[in-house]
Amino acid sequence: MTTLQPKAVAVYCAATFGKQPAYRSAATSLGTAIAKAKISLVYGGGTYGLMGLVSDAVLEGGCSVTGIIPRSISISGSEGTPKEDSYANANERPTLKEIIVNSMTERKSEMAKRVDGFFGLPGGFGTIDEIVDVITWTQRNLYSKPIFLINVLSYYEPLRQIIRNGIEENFIPEINESFVIFIDGPEAHGEHEAFDWGAAAISAFEAWEEPLF
Repeated sequence: MTTLQPKAVAVYCAATFGKQPAYRSAATSLGTAIAKAKISLVYGGGTYGLMGLVSDAVLEGGCSVTGIIPRSISISGSEGTPKEDSYANANERPTLKEIIVNSMTERKSEMAKRVDGFFGLPGGFGTIDEIVDVITWTQRNLYSKPIFLINVLSYYEPLRQIIRNGIEENFIPEINESFVIFIDGPEAHGEHEAFDWGAAAISAFEAWEEPLF
């Protein structure tokens, strides 16, 4: 990567594990690779599911993690986030920082401004919402940062097809397809659990160059 000095990345993913073991292994692989590259993690602050696996791997690798948590989620303790005024996790792990914000919108904005790139692992509506937002912000020239989707078991293939259909129907400029980089892994899904998704993702991140258009 010639135009970017890696400092921090955002990871969007589920607060659940999903059905297939490949999702878990991809999350751990990504967190491990982030730490190995000495990059900090910014994420939604959850300790459950794929969110927990990514953050644990980064922390275990000795790099810092910042969780951006909406107050409503902090109060309820959903997503496996520590309840408000409970900072045991941060005290026990000094490289873990938790920031409470007022809304989901503020969470997304706060995450985006703190990082040099975005990664999407499999997830539900919240994950998809966050990914589509950063794609839209990139289209509107609010940011020029790479967006990578970890396409475990072809999870994000439908989104790729939506983008291509939008281009075909003249709703999305063809050049904007380059905003999203899919990390596809092996052709055979049977190899996805053992594949080093993190190494592939960080290699793509470090090779990324800002478009000139």
